[in-house]
Amino acid sequence: MKHLTASQRQGLLFAFVGVLLFSFSLPMTKWALESFDPFLTATGRAVVAAPLAAIVLAARKVPLPGREYLRPFLFTTLGAAFGWPILIALALQRTTSAHTAVIAAVMPLVTALLAVLRTHERVTREFWIAASLGTGILFTFALSRGDGTKNDLLADVLTIGAVFFSSFCYVEGASLTKVFPGWQVISWVVLLAAPVTVPMSIIIWFNTHQNYSLTVHGVSGLLAIGISSMYLGFFAWYRGLAQAGTAHGSQVQQLQGLLTLLWSALLLNEKITLTTVIAALGVVVCVVWAQRSRPALAVVSVAD
Repeated sequence: MKHLTASQRQGLLFAFVGVLLFSFSLPMTKWALESFDPFLTATGRAVVAAPLAAIVLAARKVPLPGREYLRPFLFTTLGAAFGWPILIALALQRTTSAHTAVIAAVMPLVTALLAVLRTHERVTREFWIAASLGTGILFTFALSRGDGTKNDLLADVLTIGAVFFSSFCYVEGASLTKVFPGWQVISWVVLLAAPVTVPMSIIIWFNTHQNYSLTVHGVSGLLAIGISSMYLGFFAWYRGLAQAGTAHGSQVQQLQGLLTLLWSALLLNEKITLTTVIAALGVVVCVVWAQRSRPALAVVSVAD
């Protein structure tokens, strides 16, 4: 990564920490589904994160954002608190965490594409080749059912829809980090969602809890996706995107699918095949290639 500045390399490290925390999202959602309706796992994660956000913002005496930022905050909230968690939970009802992770591997390319369209961020042709090849390896693996799962087109469509919402909120949220620190962005997002997620969670719980039994896995899974995936992961992730650039920083997320495969095997006892290992090696090479193709660009300023 000889073309990267020290600040940009630091941004990639922050992005990786965020990805590491996000990589537990699918297995933990799978756990949460043992005890909760899929819609409750979606709204509930934001409810879990809201008190943390309120405490952090109050402790730091952060003023309310200006009205001119309401639109990007609403769009970020739509993807982070509703689109991704609802669709991915519905997909996980129909297929394994490992298979969903492989389909979701298209996310870095979708994020990069939306970043270019939204922010006009410049990337090289070599970058696109590397990003497309890495995504293609995992996408082909998913379509070939190399993990031995049965064909479920609806699960794949739900996952792709979730990917779009997630990529959309990443790009909108990253644009806000030019004005606000990443921890403020996600804090306001979960609080902005609270007037909807809190009453929805209560209604869903009273209408569905009789169909489920509370388990250690179920409760810990919901707490994990609320604290880590919905909140703390974004602290590092948005900081990483702001410093490294959204299109390039998002490529670190290629590793998320691989990490999720590991946790799926360890935590859910899901089968990981030789084809999965080969795909993992291929995508790591493509991630490194994509990062090395980055031109020498000015460092993006990050709000303090």
